[in-house]
Parts: sequence; structure tokens; C-alpha cells
Amino acid sequence: MSHWTPDAIPEQTGRTALITGGNSGIGLETARVLAHHGARVILAGRNRTKLDQAADAVRASAPGAKVDTLTLDLSDLSSVREAAARIAETETIDLLFNNAGVMNLPERQTTRDGFEMTVGTNHLGHFAFDAQIWPAVRRSTAPRVVTVSAAAARWPMGRLDDLMSGRRYRPMGAYAKSKRANIVYTLELARRTAHSAIEALVIHPGSAMTGIQQHGTGPLSRVVTPIAARLLMGSANGAAWPSLYAATSPQARSGQFIGPAGRDQTSGTPKPAKLPKGADDPAEGRRLWAESEQLTGVPFAPEAGTAG
Repeated sequence: MSHWTPDAIPEQTGRTALITGGNSGIGLETARVLAHHGARVILAGRNRTKLDQAADAVRASAPGAKVDTLTLDLSDLSSVREAAARIAETETIDLLFNNAGVMNLPERQTTRDGFEMTVGTNHLGHFAFDAQIWPAVRRSTAPRVVTVSAAAARWPMGRLDDLMSGRRYRPMGAYAKSKRANIVYTLELARRTAHSAIEALVIHPGSAMTGIQQHGTGPLSRVVTPIAARLLMGSANGAAWPSLYAATSPQARSGQFIGPAGRDQTSGTPKPAKLPKGADDPAEGRRLWAESEQLTGVPFAPEAGTAG
């Protein structure tokens, strides 16, 4: 694969991108680049002040950009339902980025609906949101769904047999579960939409010091100082490349796992990456899908274009 940069992104005028976690880090950089190429962007996040600041930053970097915001708390299914209702009826979403996430919570916490917080936010919140805005995705003539996973999905502690970490909670184990769930979900979505125009891809961004690490409270955030982070990790700028490639490149294909091609896959031009062992097993995909529907109470039939 030749070296890819965001300069290769085709013109995006007339297309709308919705980005969860769009107010900081990779999500904000993704929004900035897409706006620069003509897309309208919708930044979704929990904090209204931060969303407004992010929207102003995108407009400043891309004069004339069309930027909207959406208040969305993925750890609260009532917030997910309210936000989705604003989108589903009238919008057309051409590019959907399941980007928001939390990591490394030192103690087991639960969402408003009783889910383990990391999996509840990173996977279940996105599953319920995608299901309920699906009519807006279906309206697009060439929609792409891009879900942000992580290399942590390959860790053995990421097995999905104890999704809620009820038997044992480990901060990075819960994160690894959520990131494997992101992959398994996306590959199952790709299978279920295989005979439609919808393309579903999953990415890992390599290593970057973004909001998800900066706002951590566990051992990682205490050990990795801002100076060390700049030496050990890349920037949100480069970390957004796999998301941008997956969303816009004619070479990207539904069902692919995209990551950086550099040393140890930490940075560099995006390319197809090795999947975690067994993540492409259709049986695991079906199990996770059914469990996600049962836990959230939100049925999701993407092949039929329906969601409850």
C-alpha cells in the first residue's frame, strides 16, 4: 500500500459525519479534517460547554464549515434514546464514527442502567445508539460506519465470556473486553449488511496521547507524564488517520480492521491489520449481538433497516 495521508481524502461536500466523542482527541481531529474537505460534521458528547468549544475550534480551522452538536451520554440509555430521536427522523448520516470511550477506571463502576462502565459506554452505548439512528444511516446512498477499537482488543484478558466483569474486575481487562466487543460487533454488522450499500469498518489508532488517557485516573495516568507521553505516543493528528482512511478511501472495504502500518503498528499509513484471534467467528458475533440486544432492550435489525 502506498503512503496515505489525509490529502488523499475525496471531496466530502454534501456528506454528513456524526462523531461520538467529537469534542476532543481523535474525534475532534477527525471532525476538523472532514470539515476541511467539505463535510458537515455533528459533534456528539456529554459536555455542552466542551462541545461548543470544539465546534468553534473546527470552524476556526475550516472557515465556512458546517458544524452542529449533539448532547449524548453513552453511559445512560435514556440520553442515548433522546439523542438518537433527534437524528433518526430527519437526518441523513453518511459517515458514523463510534469513537467515544473511557478506559482504566481504577474501581468497578456502573452506568445508570447497571452495566459495567467501560463496556457499557464503549460498546453497549454505541450499539444502542447505532440501532436507534439506523434510519438516518439507511438514508445515505453510500454510508460507512467506523468503530474505533484498540490494540488492547488482542489481549487475552479481553475475552467476552464475562462481559460485565462480574467475576473479576481489572481496569484494563474491562477496556480490552470493550475493544474486542467493538471489533466483534463491527464484523457482525458487516455480515448483516453485506447485501446493502452500507460498509462497516473497525480501526485501531495506534498509540496517541488523547483525552482518553489524559483523563484517566488509574496507574497509567500516574506513570505516563505529559513529557513521557509525547515521547512514547503519537499525536491525535496521526491517530485519526485510520478512522479517516476507513471512512473515505475507495480502497477500504466493509469488514476490514484498519490500523497504522508503522513499527509495532503504533503510527504510520493506515492498512489492514491482524484481527484478534477468533474475533471474526460468526458464532461469537451472533452471541454478542443477542446479548447486546438483551442487555440494552434495543432490537437491532440492520439488514431490514429497523430498530426498536
